Amino acid sequence: MSLFHHFGNLPIRYKILCIFSFTFIVIMGLSSLTIYTIVKQHVEKNMENVLQNATSAMVNNVKTAASVSIRNYLRATAEKNLDIVRHLYGLQANGRLTQKEAKKQAADIMLSQKIGTHGYICILDGSGRVVRHPKKMLEGLDISDHGFVREMVNQKKGYIEYDWQNPDDEVPRPKALYLEYFAPWDWMITVSSYRNEFAELMQISDFEKSILEQRFGKTGFACVLDTDGNFIIHPDQKGANLLSMPGYADTVFKKIFTKKNGNQVVSLQDNQGKKLIFFNHIPEYQWIVASTIHMEDFFSPLNTIKNFIILVGLMSLVIFIPITFFFSATITEPLRSLMERLNEDIREGFSNRMVTLHSLDEVGQITFYYNSFMEKLDAYNRDLNAQIAERKLAQEALQESEERYRSVMEAAPDPIIVYDMEGCVTYLNPAFTRVFGYTLKESLGRKMDHFVPEEQWKQAMEGIHAILEGHVLPRTETTRRAKDGRLIEVTLRGSVYRDKNGNPLGTVITHRDVSQVKQLEKAIMEIGEKERQKIGNDLHDDLCPHLIGVEGLSKVLKTKMEKTAPEAVQSAQNITRLIQEAIQKTRRLARGLCPVYFKHGLLSAMQELSANTRTVHQVNCAFLYHEKIPAGNDMVNINLYHIAQEAVQNAIRHGRADRILIEMTHRKTWFSLSITDNGTGFTPSRKFQGMGLRIMNYRAKLMGASLEIESNGTGTCVTLKLPISALHPPDVPPVRPA
Repeated sequence: MSLFHHFGNLPIRYKILCIFSFTFIVIMGLSSLTIYTIVKQHVEKNMENVLQNATSAMVNNVKTAASVSIRNYLRATAEKNLDIVRHLYGLQANGRLTQKEAKKQAADIMLSQKIGTHGYICILDGSGRVVRHPKKMLEGLDISDHGFVREMVNQKKGYIEYDWQNPDDEVPRPKALYLEYFAPWDWMITVSSYRNEFAELMQISDFEKSILEQRFGKTGFACVLDTDGNFIIHPDQKGANLLSMPGYADTVFKKIFTKKNGNQVVSLQDNQGKKLIFFNHIPEYQWIVASTIHMEDFFSPLNTIKNFIILVGLMSLVIFIPITFFFSATITEPLRSLMERLNEDIREGFSNRMVTLHSLDEVGQITFYYNSFMEKLDAYNRDLNAQIAERKLAQEALQESEERYRSVMEAAPDPIIVYDMEGCVTYLNPAFTRVFGYTLKESLGRKMDHFVPEEQWKQAMEGIHAILEGHVLPRTETTRRAKDGRLIEVTLRGSVYRDKNGNPLGTVITHRDVSQVKQLEKAIMEIGEKERQKIGNDLHDDLCPHLIGVEGLSKVLKTKMEKTAPEAVQSAQNITRLIQEAIQKTRRLARGLCPVYFKHGLLSAMQELSANTRTVHQVNCAFLYHEKIPAGNDMVNINLYHIAQEAVQNAIRHGRADRILIEMTHRKTWFSLSITDNGTGFTPSRKFQGMGLRIMNYRAKLMGASLEIESNGTGTCVTLKLPISALHPPDVPPVRPA
């Protein structure tokens, strides 16, 4: 038998004891674990913060002390050389040396000195011209165009940090110098060193003591080592190499020199435990400042807490068991007495179902409720039979109502699908199967994610959100994927259906196949565009030449009138001017009716749109294209042009933009058109779209393109993406005007 079966056969007192003991152990265990975890996290966090803060403070101290040490070193060197110059100047003043000899000796002494490995001393005059330099090629060169030299000329004395690139250096390197000025010779004496060589110049003893005084717990200490593993500052291993010490030359310690910043837990050999190390890198000196502590020292308070929790748990369990036995007996003894009396009544054949009431506690209340239950049982039995009869009648009526509802849904000509609140299908009518191919049997209880194309998911989620908020989804144009993979253009409406209490049970979505309507609309638009093209062609190819001919005749008439009727020349000029204006208006009208044709394609039309915007509206409008745009489908080109034109007009009229960028991009699989402005922007909500935006969306859908509008307070970006196949011209290209 199973453990649960044995537990079910135990007396109540043992069940109570087991349940209470198990509950007590679980509560104590979880509480102890929670307390231990919180304390552990707190201790870890505090110790890590201490180590991290100490390491960061030491880095700052080392940097500060090193900077002061370097500055003092450079200053002392500069002052020492200034004293040498003053001494030689004194010999010059006494006549023992000429000025030339004194300057030469001073310069030779200074140039013979090295500051670290590559540092040096050089001499500039008060205007920033190099007097003496270790590199002869620089002597006599005016370097006052450098910012740090101008600072030297103005300052004449002090500490300066800068970047300098020697002729043989590939990139500038950071340097520091100390400057002293000797006025009698107009010399600026500069002692400089590269920052990556500061470590050779500083006095470690200036800050070694403050580093060694850092202690954490019993075993924690701080140290400084270079990137080769040599200890620069250490309590007892100064000068030793970490990676050559036994137990330290492993990959874990090598990670410290790879990471250079962070923390690392390392295991020591010979069962010496683990160490936690925090370390920071000082790149200018190639040093690593580290703080370390043994993990045993780290977690010693936790061991005390753990032992205390175990002791308290055991003592509490020893006290808890007898208390549980005592209280369980106060419950089980009266129940045992009640069971004995019930057994007596059962043996007597329920001649008297009433049980004598002996107390008013819970057991007495159970006895009272038992007696009341027996009294009402017969009445409930009679009522139950009556309710069963009523329920059968109601069920028959409900079934009839459901059959009528189903017959109405199945007779509907439009596809209808019903979802529950989880988005799973509960019903779809035969029209849905006829249009989209999905059957109720294969879709019932499943989600129809594959039914919605990926590019329509955003629109679908907005519609679902609106429906779940209690709104009726207005007529929405979109596409849905049939079972055979076809994309079908539909309009859909939807709403929530509720139970009798008004709680939402699911959603009902009605679809209407508008593919033929869309094809008809597209055909009508194509006919309209062709008529516009025909009218434009007639204006351009027929009326314009006719007017040009009339203009020529009027000019001939004017020439003849100048000889025969001079008083009518002005009238002839007016006639010629009016005919010229008519020609220009006719041409503009022809271009407006078919702008893409008369400018030899989409590219020229977009260039003219950009130029007209700059000329007419005085707006900075630029046009960019990154690839050669193919000739394209005429209807697609027309729709692209009108979308761009509408976006530009909206940016000027509503956004008050003064900068507009029209950009076309052509890739292998798609074509992109974007119009970006710096106007005031708007909220591109479907609810507040005007006629212009709706027409833009309509034209995009006719081409099979996606149109996205992003807008905020700093501008608007209208982006249209179109499959590159839509740009291919048809097999028989349309007739274009000359």
